[in-house]
Amino acid sequence: MLRLLVLVLLLANAAFFAWSQGLLLAWGLGPTRQSEPQRVAQQVRPETVRVLSASDLRQAETVAAQAPRPPECLQTAALDATQVPQLRTVLDTWPAGSWTLDAVTEPARWIIYMGKYPGVEQVARKRAELRQLGITFEPPTNPELEPGLSLGSFPSEAAASGQLAALAEKGVRTARVVQERPEQKGQRLQLPAVDDNLRPRLDELKFALAGKPLRPCR
Repeated sequence: MLRLLVLVLLLANAAFFAWSQGLLLAWGLGPTRQSEPQRVAQQVRPETVRVLSASDLRQAETVAAQAPRPPECLQTAALDATQVPQLRTVLDTWPAGSWTLDAVTEPARWIIYMGKYPGVEQVARKRAELRQLGITFEPPTNPELEPGLSLGSFPSEAAASGQLAALAEKGVRTARVVQERPEQKGQRLQLPAVDDNLRPRLDELKFALAGKPLRPCR
């Protein structure tokens, strides 16, 4: 009996050794591999990775916040002639070459419009419906059309009407084509390189711009 027990133990040990070394993989038996050498091969300079302490993280965030932002180009839409003299008075105190005023003609723009709505709750409800239909939207740039939604802007009424017909096939029922703005002639302010030195001075322009926003240059 003792001999039999010893023999069973020896066989069990031999079987475990064969299993642990993967000698039985041909029969579908073996330990689950814990290593993934392909991922190790894909690592890029793993020796540079280090764990940051809370103080290191705060210091890194401070350095990132203090890093200079790259310059950006900003511009307005066409400005009315009555706005330009006051704007020039402010801009004359800015560094030379930091701004330009150029005569421009902005063509009329037509949009597919939904609104006006009684309040923000109705706008939110309509936005949810449009998302379910997979239709993109944005606020109209004309404040007189708020609260409402624009489903796209177009250079002509015919182009907007054609897109409206396509949207109707997707389930849009209450939209219509409206002129968001007529043709505008005036002067456009452009700030070609607004850096960290000029950004604090943007507030100086707000009154002269009379609510017309500065947007990224196109």
